[in-house]
Amino acid sequence: MDIEAPKNRYHNAPRAADFTIDQAWQSYSAEEHDRWDRLFRRQKDVTKGRACTTALQAMSQLELSPTGIPHMGRLSDRLEKLTGWRVVPVAELVPDEIFFDHLANRRFPAGAFIRPEAEFDYLQEPDIFHDIFGHVPMLANPVFADFMEAYGKGGQRAMRLGQLHNLARLYWYTVEFGLIREDDGLRIYGAGILSSPQETVFALEDDSPNRIGFDVQRLMRTKYIIDDFQQTYFVVDSFEALLETCYRDFGTVYADVKGMPDYEAHEIAPGDEVIHRGTHAYFDKGGR
Repeated sequence: MDIEAPKNRYHNAPRAADFTIDQAWQSYSAEEHDRWDRLFRRQKDVTKGRACTTALQAMSQLELSPTGIPHMGRLSDRLEKLTGWRVVPVAELVPDEIFFDHLANRRFPAGAFIRPEAEFDYLQEPDIFHDIFGHVPMLANPVFADFMEAYGKGGQRAMRLGQLHNLARLYWYTVEFGLIREDDGLRIYGAGILSSPQETVFALEDDSPNRIGFDVQRLMRTKYIIDDFQQTYFVVDSFEALLETCYRDFGTVYADVKGMPDYEAHEIAPGDEVIHRGTHAYFDKGGR
């Protein structure tokens, strides 16, 4: 939400008061559809055995398009039947109050542009591939869908209380870069990992990052970086537990963390459930 928006062909498109635009699906070029297809095939392959069961099942259930950029309206019709959510096209990152209003009303704002060929392997800004492949499958899960709505409502309250920086960390370390325990080991559900072939492997299999049991107060005190792999990944036991956390009165959580020092992204804190203590080898070499 605090990343500079990319300059794309939708940048000056007419937008509604809620910042939504016409996806203008018919205007995508053959090259852009082909770019989606190649991104889709690569990531579908690399997430096998690494993405959580929920995400893998939803990708099939929603019929995420392997042949051309998805039409958000038609995709929304399928998603809405499952959890009541819709995907709405936007030109760029939207203001916080607009973002939270969309989530609180079960609308996910997705970037309508697709990354240029020169940024095929890595894009800092969220494009349509990140938003559709990474985020939308999780919205087909009823429990996670409820969590996202609760997060939107929590964001509206956090803005009033001046605690948005703490709540943003919850989104970052769960919705974007979260891991979950499954019977066969740790699996990925965060969209920032699911949409990145390099981080899909790094998050689960590299020795460099920490993997720590989820704790909401600890997480809200932890800084993050936006332009490289994460130095710490937080692991939830279940989506039900994550939803229960978001249904709590965060007023007391905010009071507890207010004025407390932040943890650096690489730190292990007292009381952490350390699932894996990272070597930080990747980061010691300078990272990306």
